[in-house]
Amino acid sequence: VQLQASGGGLVQAGGSLRLSCIASGDTFSNYNMGWFRQAPGKEREFVATASRSGIYELYADSVKDRFTISRDNAKNIGYLQMNSLEPEDAAVYHCAAAFSDYETTVKDFDYWGQGTLVTGLQ
Repeated sequence: VQLQASGGGLVQAGGSLRLSCIASGDTFSNYNMGWFRQAPGKEREFVATASRSGIYELYADSVKDRFTISRDNAKNIGYLQMNSLEPEDAAVYHCAAAFSDYETTVKDFDYWGQGTLVTGLQ
């Protein structure tokens, strides 16, 4: 499966953005979808994951109650709605796909899209 993330941009602290991840090349519902982020000088970290059916969601503590992951399997697209953005949220955001549900670590995801940059948070 190929993944393409988009939707990043320049945003002020307290603002909102919605990231999108378009999947192609395979049936999207075959994969657990995840979002990760990487800030300059830091390791890539888990943000959120949605199970193949979309029923199960899991979030990093740092984004819980501010970010919402969702997916539309019929359209082969996933989303990350980000609200109440904070300076610490500035990073390159990557979507990823795993064969198994409930995965939250980088090594467990098999496919990665290019990143989309969220910046400008002050």
